[in-house]
Amino acid sequence: ARRRAHACCARHHPRSAVRLSRKGFVRQTRARYRPAVHILVATDADYVVNDVTAALGGPDVSFTIVREGRAVAAVVAERTPDLAILDLQIGSKGAMAVAMDLRLDASAGMAPDVKVLMLLDRQADIHLAKRSAADAWLVKPYDPLTLQRAVRDVLAGPAGEDALGSAEAVEEEAPAAG
Repeated sequence: ARRRAHACCARHHPRSAVRLSRKGFVRQTRARYRPAVHILVATDADYVVNDVTAALGGPDVSFTIVREGRAVAAVVAERTPDLAILDLQIGSKGAMAVAMDLRLDASAGMAPDVKVLMLLDRQADIHLAKRSAADAWLVKPYDPLTLQRAVRDVLAGPAGEDALGSAEAVEEEAPAAG
């Protein structure tokens, strides 16, 4: 069924796209629905917050910024994120301890399971990410496209684990020390 809409339809109906038909009247079509993504960013460094929000920000993405590692579990219990991006250093409790707490709470049924992406300071920290059962990790510095790809792969599920976040994928990109 066709609906006639007025010229300011995009302002009143932000999810709809307004197109002009051949006969000159406005035809309203429904835009494709994309589910919103909620990302928790746990770090005490402002540049990490800026990098993550700039690379991943958009109209369908919301962020919760946590500056203290001890507060992450409470924030997750309050509003479950689709993804938790944990910086290796988060105040007095690091990403490894936070990730292990999230995993233990989820296995005990006390909290929902949350996918975790760790931001590591150096290649030698990869064993920390493995030990804490992080879904994926990136070694700083990283570029925005690599971060976007990692987030997409983690949110896609187990099929994306081979693309990024495995030890082999990270180690192959490491420059040779010499």
